[in-house]
Amino acid sequence: MVVIRYTLAARLTHLVAALSMILLALSGLALFSPHLFFLTALFGGGQMTRMLHPWFGVALALAFILLFLRFVRLNLPAPGDARWLAGIGDVLKGDEDKLPEVGKYNAGQRLVFWGMTAMVLTLAVTGAMIWQHYFTQYFTIEQMRWALLLHAVAAVVMICIWLGHVVAAIWIAGSIDAMAKRTVSGGWA
Repeated sequence: MVVIRYTLAARLTHLVAALSMILLALSGLALFSPHLFFLTALFGGGQMTRMLHPWFGVALALAFILLFLRFVRLNLPAPGDARWLAGIGDVLKGDEDKLPEVGKYNAGQRLVFWGMTAMVLTLAVTGAMIWQHYFTQYFTIEQMRWALLLHAVAAVVMICIWLGHVVAAIWIAGSIDAMAKRTVSGGWA
């Protein structure tokens, strides 16, 4: 039996969010440290990187809003989540027979969803506060400094969550196929 796991719209929105995230991480890291400034060459130099970075953020925020609206119901806490998290060792060993039944998403996927939601929201708000061309006249220097610090911390946390998401997708056989091909076997679902 074959099950449709994701619609075309969900897959395309996820793709836009993922590409935006990669572009944001690369451009943000290039702007964050002089040691990573060489990454600006990917975007046409420092000035172009500085101009494009916030627009990549707008693309991510819009794509994530669509993903949030589509998947929020499926990511609300479920009764078996604590037990599933307690059995994370069994998950990593691939011994899922000991775990409780889950809906479409397990507790780990829900944590990624809510972690990404918190970080996208934090980055969007702080990013707007430090977007010099449009919004800085509405904030004090001190507010912008705090926003810049929080923006950097949230970006590091989000990159870590994203890397965990990617590793989990590679670790769990069939996950990438589910997103790429949209269908999975009934047993996998």
